[in-house]
Amino acid sequence: MNRRELLRVLSISSAALTAPVDWDRILAATNGAGRIDTATADQYADINHALWFSYSRAATKAETLPAVREHLDALIDGLRRPANDSVRQSLCTLTGEVLQLAGEILFDNADYGTASHCYTLAAAFSKDAGAMDLWACAMTRHAYISIFDRQFGAAIPLLESASRIAHNGDPSMTTRFWVDTVHAQALAGIGDANGCERAADSARAALDMTGPPHTGWLRFDGSRLDEDLGACYVQLGRPDQAEHVLRPVLDRPLSTRRRAGVLVDLAAVAALHRDPIQLVAYGSAALDIAHRTHSGYLGRRLELLRRHLEPVQHDPHVRHLSKQIAGLQLH
Repeated sequence: MNRRELLRVLSISSAALTAPVDWDRILAATNGAGRIDTATADQYADINHALWFSYSRAATKAETLPAVREHLDALIDGLRRPANDSVRQSLCTLTGEVLQLAGEILFDNADYGTASHCYTLAAAFSKDAGAMDLWACAMTRHAYISIFDRQFGAAIPLLESASRIAHNGDPSMTTRFWVDTVHAQALAGIGDANGCERAADSARAALDMTGPPHTGWLRFDGSRLDEDLGACYVQLGRPDQAEHVLRPVLDRPLSTRRRAGVLVDLAAVAALHRDPIQLVAYGSAALDIAHRTHSGYLGRRLELLRRHLEPVQHDPHVRHLSKQIAGLQLH
């Protein structure tokens, strides 16, 4: 097992580990051919958690991919070994988690085909493990690729299936409400304003959850509801409602990528209002973040923003912004 990248990431994210990694145990399991025991599976679970922690804090998401690949190789190798039913179920669950993480990194890097493959495999491993919430999350992430590609109708059946699966999951988790949030975006995309409002209202139940937030592979605690609803209003062509929801979001503590996403939506609002000054201000701020983070996700968001620029293309500053977006190089 090549530990270099994994060791580097784990040293950075050591605060996320419940205990130091027992590398002697991990190496013995990796280099041998015997059974994977419960203690080793527990170590793998700690590494999973640390990798999600590192991903959530990485300015450039792609920098975590080598460590994720190394760990995924170890999990797949473990599944090839003999193990009791409990350990095998744990390994299938952990593999489903890491495949979703790999998909998230690849999605941010604009490699949508490989990300889709990761989500499909993640759903299969999660289903095999009977991990309903994890399975629903994999399907929701898969559906989001279609939303991002503006294939809204293709996303809806996946999200309806994900919702049914999530309702058979752990009621203390917010999975079903996250599915509702993404479903609202798909319904907004097909122009179903009433369906979008119903899904968004259902998602707000996440704010009533009293347990600790899940900070690993689920990563949804309801804090994104306003920005997601604002994006729906932009999609529905309701700039006044979108601006009312989105402006206060900028005053909250946001990750860099989330802030850029809000800025893109506010730039679209300004375009709908035929306000080139605000459009360029918000769009340029988002473009600067995209340059700094090398995020393919933000690059695609900015590319989609150009759809809104036509009515204000008479303004030279807007034309300059559009050219900057068109020439954006993130890889």
